[in-house]
Amino acid sequence: MSDVSSRQKSFVFLSLLCFSLADVRDGLGPFLGVYLQGQGWMPDEIGYVMTAGGLAGLVCTTPLGALADHTRYKRGLIAASVILIVLACGMIFSWNGAVGATFSKVLSGVAAAAIMPALTGITLGMAGQQGLPARLGSNEAWSHAGNATTAILGGTVGYACGIPGVFVVMALMGGMALFCLWRIDPGHIDYAVARGLSADNVKHVSWKAENLCRLFTDKSLLVVGMTLFFFHLGNAALLPLLGQSAVARFEVNAAAYTAGTVVLAQATMILTALWGARIAQKKGYGPLFYMALLALPVRGCIAGLWNTPWNIIPVQLLDGVGAGLLGVATPGIVARLLQGGGHINMGLGFVLTIQGVGASFSNAYGGLFAHHASYSAAFLALAAAPCFGVVLFTWAARYLPGLRRALKNDASF
Repeated sequence: MSDVSSRQKSFVFLSLLCFSLADVRDGLGPFLGVYLQGQGWMPDEIGYVMTAGGLAGLVCTTPLGALADHTRYKRGLIAASVILIVLACGMIFSWNGAVGATFSKVLSGVAAAAIMPALTGITLGMAGQQGLPARLGSNEAWSHAGNATTAILGGTVGYACGIPGVFVVMALMGGMALFCLWRIDPGHIDYAVARGLSADNVKHVSWKAENLCRLFTDKSLLVVGMTLFFFHLGNAALLPLLGQSAVARFEVNAAAYTAGTVVLAQATMILTALWGARIAQKKGYGPLFYMALLALPVRGCIAGLWNTPWNIIPVQLLDGVGAGLLGVATPGIVARLLQGGGHINMGLGFVLTIQGVGASFSNAYGGLFAHHASYSAAFLALAAAPCFGVVLFTWAARYLPGLRRALKNDASF
């Protein structure tokens, strides 16, 4: 087999890896909320458990990003994470009660934190900086196709067998992820490029405290992280609360409705990610980031003001736009900001940590409004959060040259 053919084969399995990881990375996802609700849990209690898992994961995201930079065993890091997530989700059904649910969510949150930095490193190492926008779009499209497929399977199985059937589907996708990892040739991953270096300066990477401090105090990186904090403060709880609201107010089937919300959004994300990759190649990442940020407030207002189970259609179409574009823009912007420093995956982990704080508190934030006011009030509160991110990012893009340059289509990267 020629080297070109062998490399193309590795890219095929990278795509299939993104397809299978889509289901595994989020564990039971929104199905967990409706499962716990069926066990008699209140919305705020569900929010607290999800918050605990998110907080545990975000504590580990930056160190795991540093590990993804340092190690050549990036495939093994993802494999270990997949196995732990599947085991943790299985505990939900065998270890009843708050302790079991919390421990499961914490373990799966920590394991999931390693996946994005390691996967980004593999992608950058295989595609290079110039090929990264197109490859990120392809990764996102396959990821969302995987989410849509497994949501259909999970909804079908869940309708017949209940939420535990969703776990079986997730475990099978975990097995597929392990197979795909095995079939990616490690010789096709440039480990210097994977961390933002060239082969001739890989030995000059410094882990001195002052250099790492400079990374963590980079104003452009902090702005990206804080913008994503506000976005995910409003975004993370919206889909779980949408499912819980429909079950409580309109008596829809929990598994089928939750699957429907996922499928509609994921189908939109596939097209959006591919389109976003083309826009990034021509005009840079800036337009993608702004469109994603502005989609969420509209989405939350529709969910809060239109009290019908059919609000799923515009709400999840907009979710597809926001998530599809951010999936391409976020790692691309970080890779450009930190190019040449050797700590791209650590920097991405840092941004994901800040983002994760918002996502973790989102469930408690939205759950409190849902419990003490109403589901409509919760959706409107969630819609308000990303507006702060839009203001912050707009101001920073004007006054920070490094951020402004990273958002554009600059051939010098």
